[in-house]
Amino acid sequence: MMNRRVWLAASIAAASCTFAMRAIAQDYPARDIRILCNYAPGSSADVFVRFYAERLNAVLRQNVKVENLVKNSGTEATLAAAKAKPDGYTILLTPANATLGAASQLIKKQKWDPLSDFAPVTTIAKTSHVVLVSPRTPIKTISELSAYSKSRKDDAAFGASSETSLAAALLYNKLAGVASTRIASTVAQPMINDLYSGDADYIVLEVSAAADQVKAGKLRALAVTGATRSPLLPDVPTMEEAGVKGYGNLERWWAVVAPAKTPQPILEKLEATFNRIVESEESKKFLANLRMESLPGDAKSVQALLTPEVKRWGELAKLGGIDLK
Repeated sequence: MMNRRVWLAASIAAASCTFAMRAIAQDYPARDIRILCNYAPGSSADVFVRFYAERLNAVLRQNVKVENLVKNSGTEATLAAAKAKPDGYTILLTPANATLGAASQLIKKQKWDPLSDFAPVTTIAKTSHVVLVSPRTPIKTISELSAYSKSRKDDAAFGASSETSLAAALLYNKLAGVASTRIASTVAQPMINDLYSGDADYIVLEVSAAADQVKAGKLRALAVTGATRSPLLPDVPTMEEAGVKGYGNLERWWAVVAPAKTPQPILEKLEATFNRIVESEESKKFLANLRMESLPGDAKSVQALLTPEVKRWGELAKLGGIDLK
């Protein structure tokens, strides 16, 4: 009799919990949602976040506000998301490999953990990087670039426009055995000028920023850094295809995360809502204009992408002697 009573009590408790969790999802959202952005108002990243905030507003029929927190290399937004109440009303929409994976390893004094302080929701979009040389040179393959850079010895140099493009270059240098140093400029056009002048052997840009110039013959693309070829440059091989074995996949990808311990029904509702938006024709057109690819997913896909990013960035930080303080 006692066992039956215990079983009934447990069953009632479980049913009550299930009912309560369903109620949470049905009632959500009941007030404004805040989306945190690591980048300044008016930046391309801010435009990206605001596009999805507006669509989330329309689908959920609840006001969605974007708050730009950009101090400390953008980690102000990340820290605020980690410390927010886990109720689904504060979320972070961000290029996760940079602001979570990279920042956690490049900024030693940051006060959050990319894997334990956040509940992953879903992936949104991605873009690869591309290794570029001047079309004025005879270099047409990665192996030819490696040979040329090695011949330059202490004069070998490269350009990188962001954290992820820097990682792409450092990884290539390591695997190819190239002792190349980074030039000062991180802006695309000055880097291209350095390429033309011979001050840089190669530069790494996002495919979205370089595709048009490659097609116009102003830059020569040797390889992309993703696991697959970019639809924007379908004739350009991946680094693995180009002979850089062990390179793997290095892309810039956007994701949505919430504070750890956010109720699962809310996470699932956010996941379904964002994927509905990402798969819409409006979103596809928006991403196409930005030369980006849609990346619908789920919590597991965020986790599967982020976990190796943290390890990789730790290795790259040591390799490049990087600490952004």
